[in-house]
Amino acid sequence: MSETPKGPVLIEIDETAEENQPSPGPAEAPPVPELADAPTGQAMQGAVRLATRRSSPLGRLFWGALASFITFAASVAAWDFVTSLFTRNTFLGTVALGLLSALLLAFVLLALREASGFFRLARLDRIHRDAASAQSTNDLKAAQSVVERLNKLYASRKELDLPRQRLRDRAEEQFDADALLGLAEAELMSPLDAAARAEVENAARQVATVTAIVPLALADVATALLSTVRMIRRIGEIYGGRAGTLGSLRLTRAVLTHLVATGAVAVGDDLIQSVAGGGLLSRISRRFGEGVVNGALTARVGVAAIEVCRPLPFARLKRPSVSALVKRALTGLFGS
Repeated sequence: MSETPKGPVLIEIDETAEENQPSPGPAEAPPVPELADAPTGQAMQGAVRLATRRSSPLGRLFWGALASFITFAASVAAWDFVTSLFTRNTFLGTVALGLLSALLLAFVLLALREASGFFRLARLDRIHRDAASAQSTNDLKAAQSVVERLNKLYASRKELDLPRQRLRDRAEEQFDADALLGLAEAELMSPLDAAARAEVENAARQVATVTAIVPLALADVATALLSTVRMIRRIGEIYGGRAGTLGSLRLTRAVLTHLVATGAVAVGDDLIQSVAGGGLLSRISRRFGEGVVNGALTARVGVAAIEVCRPLPFARLKRPSVSALVKRALTGLFGS
């Protein structure tokens, strides 16, 4: 019978094998499941890439020449049609000439409307630059000029009559540029900011709902693109930059190009909460998680559009929070 040893038992370890086996570093660590499987908002990012994609010079030359040729051919064909009707019947020729004249008049009016839209957008941009310059240099006269131009800009807006009156009554009491522009921002921009935030929330809700419910391929991308264009156009109208079709497309491209250039169309710190919620929902349905993140990215685009279209930079009032907009837009949509 062997005798039980007394005292501690030592177990020898092969030190050479342990030394030869490298310890795992951070790069070899497996990804966190919630972040690895989290949705990325592919529909919204695809819509942004589609809207900001630039064609090659050869492509622009081709499409420009094609559009010019089709316009020229259509004009010649219409004129030949009218002259041939005159040779057949004077009455029919007169009717055709009148319809062609009406078509040309409508085209001219549409062109004037587009030009007016570009002018309004440029006016907002100039006011914004002048206000920022007046704030940085504390130029009271420049600030007074900005406030006067704002009063003219919103003279036809009945809902701003009372804020404009309060601004006029208290403007003489302000003795520096920051105070005067802060007063103008508090009185004039506050109701406009509320309306713009409502538009952003509606667009984010719509994009999130379509992404989560509609299973058709590319339907979420098309919805995200159309909703974004409509949202940016409405935000421009709210701040006084009502634009036509071409002006809205140009404004949309400017906003989205700015976001792409700054890397803002991606999941960042201001979307962590939305991504976390999307990751939880993606365990139930992948499309629900994508809907949350697409709605959050839409809200981010909306905030950028507010900054671009707003005639006064944010100073006294707080810049809209993407997280707060998403929370209000999606509360109750996918649960509490």
